[in-house]
Amino acid sequence: MILCAEAGQAAELGKGPQVSILAVTQAREEKGFMPAAPIKATQKALDHLGLGIGEIDAIKSHNPFAVNDIAFARAFGIDWRGMNNYGSSLIWGHPQGPTGIRGVIELIEELEMRGGGTGLFQGCAAGDSAMAVVVRVG
Repeated sequence: MILCAEAGQAAELGKGPQVSILAVTQAREEKGFMPAAPIKATQKALDHLGLGIGEIDAIKSHNPFAVNDIAFARAFGIDWRGMNNYGSSLIWGHPQGPTGIRGVIELIEELEMRGGGTGLFQGCAAGDSAMAVVVRVG
């Protein structure tokens, strides 16, 4: 279960890791250029937070096509093999709502196993739009 609450209230109600949502952004790209939309959404989130991609400890993506992760990794100068360490929507399936929340939950779990950190979930939606969510696990 995911519960969003003020920090004090969350501490009273839950036993899981303390997770902060740092940024949620959206972006659009021209039709036919869907893999570029998550790049734009991620850059907006990073700019909003004053972070560079190197300050992100784990990355999950909603990648209905392998080209999405390749384009993303090239745009940010990272190795695609360091993303989606415990699977992605290429394996689980494509429905947006359940896929997104599953990706965020797995991102939180990965960060918790590492002892905390900052994570990014990003992905495309509806062909030419995308979103990015940055979380911190304490």
